[in-house]
Amino acid sequence: MASAFLTLLAGAFLLLCFYLYTKFTHWKRHGIPTAKGNIPLLGHSLPLILKKTNVSTFVRQVYDDNRDHSMVGIYKGLKPVLVIREPNLIKAVLQSHFSRFHENGMKVAPEMDPLLAKNPFYTYGEQWSNGRKRLIYAFSNTRLKILFAAVEGVCKKFENFLNRRLQSSGKYEVDLKSLFTKFTAEVAANAGVSLEGHCFDDKERADAFDKIGKDIFIESTWSLIVSSLPIVNRLFAVSLLPKHVDQLFRRIVSENLRLRQKDEAPRNDFLQLMIELEKTGEKFDEETIAAHTVSFYLEGMETSSITLSFVGHELAVHPDIQEKLRDEVKSTYAKHGGVLTYDALKDMTYMSQVISESQRRFTALGFLHKICTEEFELQGSDGLTYRAKPGTEIFISVDGLHHDPNYWVDPDVFDPERFNEDRKQSIEKMTFLPFGEGPRICVGIRMAMLQLKACLATLLNSYKLELSPKTRVPLQLSSSFLMSIPVGGNWVHISKL
Repeated sequence: MASAFLTLLAGAFLLLCFYLYTKFTHWKRHGIPTAKGNIPLLGHSLPLILKKTNVSTFVRQVYDDNRDHSMVGIYKGLKPVLVIREPNLIKAVLQSHFSRFHENGMKVAPEMDPLLAKNPFYTYGEQWSNGRKRLIYAFSNTRLKILFAAVEGVCKKFENFLNRRLQSSGKYEVDLKSLFTKFTAEVAANAGVSLEGHCFDDKERADAFDKIGKDIFIESTWSLIVSSLPIVNRLFAVSLLPKHVDQLFRRIVSENLRLRQKDEAPRNDFLQLMIELEKTGEKFDEETIAAHTVSFYLEGMETSSITLSFVGHELAVHPDIQEKLRDEVKSTYAKHGGVLTYDALKDMTYMSQVISESQRRFTALGFLHKICTEEFELQGSDGLTYRAKPGTEIFISVDGLHHDPNYWVDPDVFDPERFNEDRKQSIEKMTFLPFGEGPRICVGIRMAMLQLKACLATLLNSYKLELSPKTRVPLQLSSSFLMSIPVGGNWVHISKL
């Protein structure tokens, strides 16, 4: 009996060894180079687990370390994951063969995150298509002009807030991420659901819109685990969207819908656009409206505030560019009667260049994560080929592409002229991806640019930015967050012109 048990135990051990060998020789057996740092059982995950790096920085390091290869393999624990580097491969995944790679790698469990589960980022097929159509409708030029009225009101609150900060002294020292989160969260409240966000109140409030979402953008490692493995949501009964935020937006939408049934006076907000869309014949329930409202809040607040903070940093570091942009802002104001208008923002072309160059240098999220849903052979120009099977995870390093000297001259130099009318035509396709690309490109691009430009125009028309000694230069991204947040913050001094 003992002999039989030992034989069985030895057999099980050999099977385990064979299984692990098969798992950890996957890339070698398929002729794909493997990134350095592979550890048995953990794969390449140890630096992320120990918080020595974040996902964007890790994927960029893999990208930079393998410049001679079109693709490279890594291991997420036991799971093989492919990092693709060439624009032609990226085009295949994001655009030309989108139907085979239409799923994003980040997921949620619908029973744990019912509102996030209806966000177009997490949906697929007909549900994704319908959700995207609604947002395209909401962010058309005609309807953006309606939303601009609310954004313009936030700009006035922003200016009044800065003036109050400057009353006692000539300069106001502030972390740009904190400051601009007030702006973008107030836009989410005013332009989203016609509510006062209280972000610019002199006395901070726990229910201010820039505070209620502070727990959503949680630490990098946990965010990746929860969003990559929805089973974790279920096992530990956790959600990416905190319950109090879920309940808050359900209540806001429910109360607003009831009020608007009694008072039919139209509002200049996102919720009104959803109501009008329903009147065209497309019916959707209250939870779906709440889900889209949460999306408007989350995506409009965080990524835009991050982008604004890096733009502000670059302008503080480069006063000559700040002055050139200010000249454009002031001349455009004068052209439009001394006021900020929707058409005035469209005329600020150098501002668009500055924003694009800042996004190239510091992208809000430095990687894209896709999943293969239908078998497809990826072919690199270096002769490497890999037949991706359904379930294969693929990473694209946005940061790596944005700093690759093969595509950008002096990539570490901040130069908005890369995006002027002449030079931007020569930018290689699929090497500039701040909003993604293909059918899943960010549907809120125009709304994002609207609030980015309105905020910057308000700031530069009356104020000057100077770098504070508190800012650690050069900027280093924190390893604690999934999004791009600099260690120590982005501190500046703001003063009146």
